[in-house]
Amino acid sequence: MVMQRTPGFCALCKSRCGSIMVTRDGKFIAQEPNPEHPTGMSLCVKGKAAPEMVYNDDRLLYPIMRTNPKGSADPGWKRISWDEALDRIGNELARIRDKYGPEAVVIGLATPSGTSISDDIRWIERFANVFGTPNSANGTELCNWHKDKAHAYTFGRGISAPDFVNTNCVVLWGHNPSATWLDHATATAAAKARGAKLIVIDPRRVGFASRADRWLRVRPGSDGALALGLARSMIRNKWFDETFIRDWSNGPLLVRMDTERFLRVEDVMAEIDADGDDLLTIASGSAELVAYSAKTKAYARTDLQPDLWAETEVELANGGHILCRSAFSLYAELCDEYTPEVVEDICWIPADQIDATAKLIGTSGPVCYYAWTGIGQHSNATQTDRAVALVMALTGSFDIPGGNVVYARPPAFSVERPDLLSLAQQAKCVGLEQSKLGLAKNNWIGSHSMYDAILEGDPYKIRGLVGFGRNFLVNHPNVQRGVEALSKLEFHVQTDVTMTPTALYADIVLPICTAWEREALRVGFEGSDRAERLVQFRQAVIEPLGESRTDAFVVFQIAKRLGLGHLFWDGDVNAGLEYILKPLGLTLDDLRNKPNGISVAGETKFKGYLTDGMNTATGKVEIYSEVFANEGHEPLPRYVEQYLTLMRQYDGRFPLILISAKVVHYRHSQDRHVPSLRKRQPDPEVTVHPETAKQRSLKEHDWVGIVTPHGRARFRLKFDPTIHPLVVCAQYGWWQGNKALGLKGFDPFSSDGANFNRLVGDDRLDPISGGAPLRSYICEIEGLADHLEQAKIDEPEAV
Repeated sequence: MVMQRTPGFCALCKSRCGSIMVTRDGKFIAQEPNPEHPTGMSLCVKGKAAPEMVYNDDRLLYPIMRTNPKGSADPGWKRISWDEALDRIGNELARIRDKYGPEAVVIGLATPSGTSISDDIRWIERFANVFGTPNSANGTELCNWHKDKAHAYTFGRGISAPDFVNTNCVVLWGHNPSATWLDHATATAAAKARGAKLIVIDPRRVGFASRADRWLRVRPGSDGALALGLARSMIRNKWFDETFIRDWSNGPLLVRMDTERFLRVEDVMAEIDADGDDLLTIASGSAELVAYSAKTKAYARTDLQPDLWAETEVELANGGHILCRSAFSLYAELCDEYTPEVVEDICWIPADQIDATAKLIGTSGPVCYYAWTGIGQHSNATQTDRAVALVMALTGSFDIPGGNVVYARPPAFSVERPDLLSLAQQAKCVGLEQSKLGLAKNNWIGSHSMYDAILEGDPYKIRGLVGFGRNFLVNHPNVQRGVEALSKLEFHVQTDVTMTPTALYADIVLPICTAWEREALRVGFEGSDRAERLVQFRQAVIEPLGESRTDAFVVFQIAKRLGLGHLFWDGDVNAGLEYILKPLGLTLDDLRNKPNGISVAGETKFKGYLTDGMNTATGKVEIYSEVFANEGHEPLPRYVEQYLTLMRQYDGRFPLILISAKVVHYRHSQDRHVPSLRKRQPDPEVTVHPETAKQRSLKEHDWVGIVTPHGRARFRLKFDPTIHPLVVCAQYGWWQGNKALGLKGFDPFSSDGANFNRLVGDDRLDPISGGAPLRSYICEIEGLADHLEQAKIDEPEAV
């Protein structure tokens, strides 16, 4: 018996935990934590179930092709060779490209935060740019866009990494790391044990909520109002870093009350030695106008202090007069509307908790925080993210030890090459007409935009889809429209490890191997300074099962058939990896010889804004966003109500708030076929307060129906006395059966199934990001007649 223990890392989710992969006589038998790795202190149940994922009867092992028309009960899958599959894919993509332009093809990508596509996502993104399509559907509007891109409108960068090691206070806002990011959970627990304060803002008492110094049970979707209320308390009680806000935010800049734009030198009668486009502030204690250059990110006078609270009448160049106020005073005025009593009424949080939490945030510094889908899955998510970001800006913890920082990462080459996509092609992104500030700015599109383009030709017709694991029909809202759209595509190829509801509508399905059957290069792990400096090459511990291959193989081979092989190292993936490593002076052989990885020297730069300013329109933290105003959006993070608006629209027929959250045992819509995981969570559940169930004569463990204005689905009832009586939390991602346990699947397209996304439409979305109210919709729950059994269907057989 030959046992082998190989260091590597788990690619299943965002945490990418350091691991030991164990084989016996050439068979993969276990994955264990690797405490020597900077992210390897623990391993979740999913990571430990890795062998069950590899040796599962549901695995796709061979390329297959549809022989029956879409919409047929039986797709008529036929096994084909890789060459036949790749040749047809190349021919179809070339046909669409040459006849309609490359923009008529969408590239679909699964999330690297919840799938192992992170191993190869760099090549897929490169392919989109090289091929020439500005339309990549990666689900970012459901996941990371708000924390990474909306956040940048305030700070000039994404949320960045919480420095758990040096912080005095951790804020988890709509982020439950126990279910989504194990390394974050480990770091949070260590910070709490060290004495750091902990604040959890979540509608559910889950994860760290029971251990928090403050748990705020916020009404789903009202986080923006809560953020404004916390900021009011911090400002009124001077629990904020006034020096940081004065010197490093655009708060002192004057805003014209007539145009709601910044006052500029060219606007005023006074002669000021500065560029006409420079902005203006008032010097504290005087009426002198002082110019500020967004280009140099500096005030013209360094001997005068700008006034955060300025309000003044200014004589304009045309002889008129106009009232101007500082951006910060306008923000403070907005916050003043959200007294503790008002916040209590909106957010269902006791008023006394508002001031107490604000004081904890404002006086415990440095403060680090993380916000994720609990903020992002609402139709008011972008402005909510702005409101949360400004609360954190008030702490002055930006880019300092113990705050949120950008750790130094090894300066490897990037291969995505967005510069290869011409400006003319970028201008064709189908989402640009909806918002120039949202996803389309990065050549990404939401599912709603994709469906509109396929079905309505708006703004032109999408005809092809190359889907790398994105399961649109179980992860995105408006499933019915998604089915209609996928049925209308001229050509659709899907890659995945198992058959999925989305893959059922493809013309060709390609089998992808699991992470333990392939090599992967990781340059920098997230979470800490030590993690970011690590470069590691994970080795395959077994050969790919059947004829399964990597996503990288698929990309490189399609590129060759499209005449683009010269931009993909002529099909040699390892040559591409060697190119990435070149600036580091490392080779793949160096990393193979050191499977635990190699740490690359680097120094994290704190307070980079002191020399570089912020990467925003004004070069400062953007309290007031003229960028938003110029596109017709509120320049301040004004709260927009969702729940009550929907309630009134439907005359109160759906009195409950429907939310969802990630199930700790599964990754989104995956893994229900894994026996050890399914035993822990056998059925789709909906959690309600016992009193809510009693009012409807429902019992725990009953099968119940959830009904919304958009659809219906069924779940097993579970009680939670800590959830608000008007909040209902249903699990998403359910469709898959489990052969080993004799459990069949749930029909994802039927009201008798358990597809959460059938319950939520895409008619009411965030105006900037296109984010959907997956965590703040309206619903009612009802009992099912005793004779109605749980509706199930047989799953399509894997080939």
